[in-house]
Amino acid sequence: MNKYTKQDIIEMVEENDVKFIRLQFTDIFGTLKNVAITASQLEKALNNDCMFDGSSIEGFVRIEESDMYLRPDLDTFVIFPWRPQQGKVARLICDVYTPEGKPFEGDPRYILKKVLKEAESMGYRFDVGPECEFFLFHTDDSGNPTTITHDNAGYFDLGPMDMGENARRDMSLALEELGFEIEASHHEVARGQHEIDFKYAEALKTADNIMTFKLAVKSVAQRHGLHATFMPKPIFGINGSGMHTNMSLYKDGKNAFYNSEDKNGLSEVAYQFIAGLLKHVKGMAAVTNPIVNSYKRLVPGYEAPVYIAWSAENRSPLIRIPASRGAGTRIELRNPDPSSNPYLVLAVALAAGLDGVKHKLTPPASVEANIFNMTEQERIAQDIESLPGSLIDAIKAMKQDEFIKNTLGDHLFNRYIEAKQLEWDEYRTKVHQWEIDTYLTKF
Repeated sequence: MNKYTKQDIIEMVEENDVKFIRLQFTDIFGTLKNVAITASQLEKALNNDCMFDGSSIEGFVRIEESDMYLRPDLDTFVIFPWRPQQGKVARLICDVYTPEGKPFEGDPRYILKKVLKEAESMGYRFDVGPECEFFLFHTDDSGNPTTITHDNAGYFDLGPMDMGENARRDMSLALEELGFEIEASHHEVARGQHEIDFKYAEALKTADNIMTFKLAVKSVAQRHGLHATFMPKPIFGINGSGMHTNMSLYKDGKNAFYNSEDKNGLSEVAYQFIAGLLKHVKGMAAVTNPIVNSYKRLVPGYEAPVYIAWSAENRSPLIRIPASRGAGTRIELRNPDPSSNPYLVLAVALAAGLDGVKHKLTPPASVEANIFNMTEQERIAQDIESLPGSLIDAIKAMKQDEFIKNTLGDHLFNRYIEAKQLEWDEYRTKVHQWEIDTYLTKF
C-alpha cells in the first residue's frame, strides 16, 4: 500500500496537471458520493477542513445535525485514467467525521474499521479477494440503458462471439493504471455477463477497491456506448451476478485457516470462523443481499447459493473451501451480490467469523453431495436450512440478530432497517408488469 504524505499529494497534483480532486465517500447503501474541489482547495481538504451537508445523504443524519467533515485517506490518491489528459481528475477516499472530531457512526468505512480493530486486538489480519460479476447492456438512442445483452457468448467464450471483450480489456487496463493487480477477466455464464478478478488485499483496501472497481467499470463501459450494471438479476431465466467473497485470517505472518494435519487442511480457527458465519448468515442477508432484486438471484436452478451449509468439495453450499492450501487457504462466502455495500459486507462477515472464533463454535458436518439435487426431505434430514427468500424475510432476520445490530451500531442499523422496510413496502404495493400480463384479461 502507498504511504503518501500531504506534501506528496500536493506535488503529484502539481506535476500531473490535476485540476479537480474528487473527495469520495460511501453512503450506507453502498452508493459512491463525492465532493469535487479544484486543486486550489487541496490544502484545505488535506487539513480535514472540507465540510458537506450530511442531511442530504440518505440514511446519514437529520437536518438539525447536518454538518459533516471529510478526512481524506492519503494512501487512496489516484488519478483517473479515463478522464482528460489535460486538466486531469484525481480522487481521495475519505472518512466522515462529526464537527466534534469524532468518527461518524453512520460511515460504513468506520464500521469496517471498528471490526478490523477488534480482529487486530486478537492478533489477526483479515485479507479478502472478491469476484465481482456484472452485465454489459446496449443503450438506446437517448443513451438510456436497456436490457438488451451485448453478446450471445457463454462461459469463457472469446471474440468474435464475446463482443464485450474490447470493453473488458479496456476496463482491465484502466484498473491496472489505478494500481489494481488484475488476475483474470472472462465472459461469465449468462449472455452479456462478465467478470474481472483482482488480487486480494487487506479488507479495508479491498472494500475501497470494490467501490473503485464499480466506478471504473461503469465509466469505461460508457465510453464504449454500453451500460454496465451490478444489479444482481437484470434478466429472468438466466444466471444472476454474484460477488463471491474469499476470506483469510493471518496471524504472525501465517495463514490462520491452514492446518496440514487436518483431513480438509483446515485449522480449528477456520472451522470456528465457518461456524460463526453459518450462525449469523440469515441476520447478515439484508446486508449481503440488500435489495428486492437480490432475491430473484437467490433461487434454485441458477448456481446461486440458497442453502445454509458448507463444503470442501463442491460449489452448491453457501460456503465453499477452494482447493488451494497453505498460504492460499481461504473461506469463500458465495451469497453476497455486487449491489451490496462492501464495507458493511466485510464488517458483518468478519464480525460473524470472529464470533465463532471467540466462542469456539463448531460447524455442522460438511455437505459433499450436490445440495441442488437433494429433495426437500433429504435437506430436512441433514438440517440444511435456506437463506431468507425475500428482502422482507431478510429484514426480519436482521432485526432478530442482536449481534449484527451491535456490529453495525444503533445509528446505522436503525436507518438501514427503516430504509429497507420502505423499499420493500414500495415494491409490495406497486403493480408490476407480470400482474398485468397474467390477470388483466383473466378477470
